Amino acid sequence: MTTCVFIQIRCKPGTTYAVAEKIALEEIHSELYSTSGEYDLLIKLYVPEGDDVGKFINDRLLHIPGIERSLTTLTFKAF
Repeated sequence: MTTCVFIQIRCKPGTTYAVAEKIALEEIHSELYSTSGEYDLLIKLYVPEGDDVGKFINDRLLHIPGIERSLTTLTFKAF
């Protein structure tokens, strides 16, 4: 069973669209949105069963230039 994770991304000023394009090229997300507020992007992705969530996010996402900060929310049950 996969783990559904939501990740909010804060980008360096002026880099949001470039970061979003690079995230899209990684092909790891289910959904990707631009948002208002403290964070610039919201990503919904599924981490494969058996994979370490933190390592998956670090290796597959946080290496992208322009990402300043992230906030990850793990999910448990969908209603």
